[in-house]
Amino acid sequence: MRRRLTASLVGVPVVLTLALAGCAPLSGETEPEPGAAPTASTSASEDGPGAASDDAQRRADEDAHEKADQDAADRKAAEKKAAEKAEAEQKAAEKKAAEEAAEKEKKAAEKKAAEEAAAKEQAEQEAAEKKAAEERDKMLEYGDSGERVVALQQRLQELGYFLQDADGSFGPATQQAVWALQKAAGQYRDGVVGPKTQAALDDGVRPRAHSSSGKAVEIDLDRQLLMTVEDGEVTRIINASSGNGDTYEAKGRTYHATTPRGSYAVYMERNGMHESTLELGSMYRPKYFSGGYAVHGSGSIPPYPASHGCVRVSNAAINWLWDSWGMPKGTPVVLY
Repeated sequence: MRRRLTASLVGVPVVLTLALAGCAPLSGETEPEPGAAPTASTSASEDGPGAASDDAQRRADEDAHEKADQDAADRKAAEKKAAEKAEAEQKAAEKKAAEEAAEKEKKAAEKKAAEEAAAKEQAEQEAAEKKAAEERDKMLEYGDSGERVVALQQRLQELGYFLQDADGSFGPATQQAVWALQKAAGQYRDGVVGPKTQAALDDGVRPRAHSSSGKAVEIDLDRQLLMTVEDGEVTRIINASSGNGDTYEAKGRTYHATTPRGSYAVYMERNGMHESTLELGSMYRPKYFSGGYAVHGSGSIPPYPASHGCVRVSNAAINWLWDSWGMPKGTPVVLY
């Protein structure tokens, strides 16, 4: 007991001495656990290896967040771009579909218009053919016969075109009279009585005389017509054919097939078939009015100039001039 107390007492000054020397904790301070780092060294450890590890982790976290944000933005941008591309493709597809539909509609309209035009053209053609057929049915031409031909012949006679018989047969004599009418009307000389020629008949087309008194034969070289005139009135209109304007050879000489214009008179005649002194062919009952030029009958009197210079009329017409109307020597012959 004594020995313990002494030890205790001995230890007091040691503790005190340590306290005073700063080795013992002061009152209120806790003595650190054995092996624990001093407080002062704990403060120093915040800037040591542990702190660096925390910063690296923080930066890594920030980088990860930034990368995640960037990836999200990239995905959003890609999604937006994809959506825009899809929208553009959709619009392009819709536009193409609309254009194809419009083109299809246009082609359908064009096809319809073409079909309508073709149908219209067909209808017009059929109508024209029908009209032409109707007009052909109304026409009269060489070889026709019947009451309509009789009516034609009678109308020609009434207007003074030379035609002796209204026998209902459209033959050479009727053809000559129709040619004369077409010449007087300034029409194409085809010898067919169509709408225009019928209109000339209906209108009573007749040429006018140039002479004003007495009996005269007038020959219109431009229209190829011979007319008998009495006191300024045309009494008969006869189809004629004069010089064709060509050059020809006869008995070693060259001649020009023209018919002279001017005022003449019959000075010589041959009652019968007479051969040309130039060996140009036969002339039936010629009436000479100037040199070797004569009005004579022929079997060929086309509706155009065809002679060597004489004035051809039909044999029936020259007979009428000789035997009915009278064309003696001295009868004036006026060519214009």
